[in-house]
Amino acid sequence: MVLCVRQWTDFDVVLHHLDSLKEYAARFLHGGAANRDQVLEQLGICAGEDQVFEVVGKNKAKLTENHVGCAVGMLWQFQKEKPQMLRTVDFIRSHPEFLTLRVLAENKIKLMDDVMLVDMLYNLLRLSVEPHDSLVQHLVSEAWLRLCRFPMASLSKFAVCLSDQHLQYSPLMGQITDILSRKLSSIEDARILTTLMICVSPLVSPNFRDKLIKKADSVLASMDPSRYNSPRRMVQFLRNIKYSHRPLLEKCNHILLHNVPRMDSENIAIILGLYQSLQFNNCDFRLAAKQRLIELVDSSTEPLSFTKLFVTLGPMAGPDTKDRLESIALLLSEELNAQQALSVAETLVEIHCRNLLLIQKIASVIHKNLPVYRPMEIARITQSLILLHYQSPEFFTKLRCILVHFLQHSVYPYEVTMLTRVLSMLPSPRLDPGVITRVEAVLPQCNLNDLNTFAVVIAKLLRNDPSYRHSTPIKYVSLMQTLNHCGRERLCKADRLDLLLEELKYMSGDWFEEMLLKETMEALQRLKGQISWTNAPELSLFLTRINYLCTPLMDSIASVTMKQIDKMHYSSLYSTLLPFAVLNYDSPKVDEMFDICIQHILPHISSLDPHLLVLLGYTLAVADCFSEELVREIFNVDFLAKLDSQLETLPDALNMRIRLRLMELNRAVCLECPESQVPWFHQRYLQQSQRKGNGFISPVQQQIHKMLGEVLGGVNCAKAAVFTPYLYRVDFECVLDKHNKAIPYSEKSRLQMSDDGKVSWGLDSVGKESDIPQGAQRVAVDFLDTKSFCKNSRHMRGEAMMRKRHLEILGYHVVQIPHFEWNSMELSTPDAWKKYLQKKMFAELP
Repeated sequence: MVLCVRQWTDFDVVLHHLDSLKEYAARFLHGGAANRDQVLEQLGICAGEDQVFEVVGKNKAKLTENHVGCAVGMLWQFQKEKPQMLRTVDFIRSHPEFLTLRVLAENKIKLMDDVMLVDMLYNLLRLSVEPHDSLVQHLVSEAWLRLCRFPMASLSKFAVCLSDQHLQYSPLMGQITDILSRKLSSIEDARILTTLMICVSPLVSPNFRDKLIKKADSVLASMDPSRYNSPRRMVQFLRNIKYSHRPLLEKCNHILLHNVPRMDSENIAIILGLYQSLQFNNCDFRLAAKQRLIELVDSSTEPLSFTKLFVTLGPMAGPDTKDRLESIALLLSEELNAQQALSVAETLVEIHCRNLLLIQKIASVIHKNLPVYRPMEIARITQSLILLHYQSPEFFTKLRCILVHFLQHSVYPYEVTMLTRVLSMLPSPRLDPGVITRVEAVLPQCNLNDLNTFAVVIAKLLRNDPSYRHSTPIKYVSLMQTLNHCGRERLCKADRLDLLLEELKYMSGDWFEEMLLKETMEALQRLKGQISWTNAPELSLFLTRINYLCTPLMDSIASVTMKQIDKMHYSSLYSTLLPFAVLNYDSPKVDEMFDICIQHILPHISSLDPHLLVLLGYTLAVADCFSEELVREIFNVDFLAKLDSQLETLPDALNMRIRLRLMELNRAVCLECPESQVPWFHQRYLQQSQRKGNGFISPVQQQIHKMLGEVLGGVNCAKAAVFTPYLYRVDFECVLDKHNKAIPYSEKSRLQMSDDGKVSWGLDSVGKESDIPQGAQRVAVDFLDTKSFCKNSRHMRGEAMMRKRHLEILGYHVVQIPHFEWNSMELSTPDAWKKYLQKKMFAELP
């Protein structure tokens, strides 16, 4: 445990930790008074590193393996109990007597018992002895020989040592994984279990993963709830294997939430980072974390603790707290080290900081530390400064040179991808030949997401390259051909659906849609036999995102969901249902699936995060599938108050999206479920939206408006950009009398809101329903662009269908003009367009 400076200077605390050091030394003492070991006794009363070295220097000839193990252990224990800034590891490593201890340890490896052997390795690595040091290598070799007889505590510590040396994929770690598999049932210590879980996470199979999760669940039930490091490590294990196992996550979260009042900013930052990686956004934890971090602001007065707090609290903070944090950051800016300055810069981007003085100060610290940054850090620095609109051409020129240098020497695909992407953000029209050569070299090793990034970069470079105005540079043509070939080849070779979905998670853009979309769908259909309850939500999200209606895949998702609903966590069903609603795919099987999913969700409805419940409610509304219980849960004062609190902790984009969805759900319930008696409470939102609207219509809409005027007998018979009650904006509105003749408008209509919040029509000649002549019909004419249809067909999306339902409830006859009809070859003359509108306007009237 790292202590703060204030704690370390407290005399009682010092005495307490001196007692623990004596206990550490005492475990090496054996026998009674007759067999007293004076060297161990002398070590046992040491109060600092100097005293340990003094004892070692005076007793070199007498030192046994026990003495050496005790001395090295105490050296690390002294460091461990100090704050990071007060540690003196460099002093210890350079001390002559530390070299003595290392030589003696290497000579006495065979004499060490198993526990001491692993402790020695662990302590030396903590004291920053290099993995390639001969002592470390001999200790690892000896430990390998004894591996099968290690007690589980030593095995877990040895696994940590291997991870520290980046040996996670070594045969040795494979043996530890095998031992853990065989002895799993005997482990009851949560610390040992979770440490081993993290270390072996790169090597676990799906079957062993499930066994570890089951064991972790049972250990969690019996552990001390005040010890939160073990559940935190369980969450870290799930993050490492990229598996969001909701039941275990929720149990871990329950313990972590209970302990938030005792956490420091570093622990809170770690947990929130893990949650974000797993897309686990727990409202209660975020609110508790925010409150705890605000409490810690005044005590975070040194760079390390403040940086952790700033990075974690900044994105969740309100305006006043953000200003306060920025002021403190400005005061501490000169004291930040290289890594802290980078973390602060990235957070300034996240909180949309416009404090120019603070940005300049952080950039200055980064500039001074440029030589210590690694390639990916230089890329992150460049991106952050660009997004912060930092003005320094000289600095960006320097960064560009460094990026190019790193890129030309990098052999890692992910590094080349990131460096190339950031280079394309700089104001330079073309890439160096050496950069293009490096990109070509790594393309065959890249995954689909990296290839997509390169495609976006190349498209941007083509637009910015002056030579592109005359002809496409051959170097880019060759690069794109290689890119296309690599992408198609990777899709053809894909044989595991889970891995393919992982690569497709962030795919988007013109290149993907034009070059790979067809092959991607073919690959997914080829692998549809691998659809399971674990990957169905991810596949559903992908289909929704790319707006692609693929009935074989969606039928498979529906079948798997209905068969394995008991295995699926209720929170994952929102993602699963999403494409069926958004892409407007309906069938008897889909109706049955919705019913089954709703019944599975309802018992847990109060456990869903508020924002997720709103999104679920909106999805069901789009599918015209309302749940009375869900409507009651959302539209009550307590829920809406909790939602407001949660929204304050979410990023701005997600915050606005949830507010929009709540408004749309409120509108849908008011129109389609009047029996629920839910009030329309978005009056202010509606008025603000009206003020923002400028009534702009596109050239196509202007063309339609002109043709409508000719069909109806005058332009004043059709009004453009009309707001209906409940915020719908129709492209054109007209009123036809009982003889299907248009009634002209005398003036612009406007939406009015009464004092009680009810919506009423404007006061023009045909504005109120009561003013419409008997038998007349209000008509809404909407032009539907590509966004209203699925990408691969003329199938209308769910939102467009819901809009039509709602306009009809409001009393409109709805005329929809699809873009592919209006822009077709058949409608290429004014007469053809007028005949088309006449048919639409009059033939479809009831």
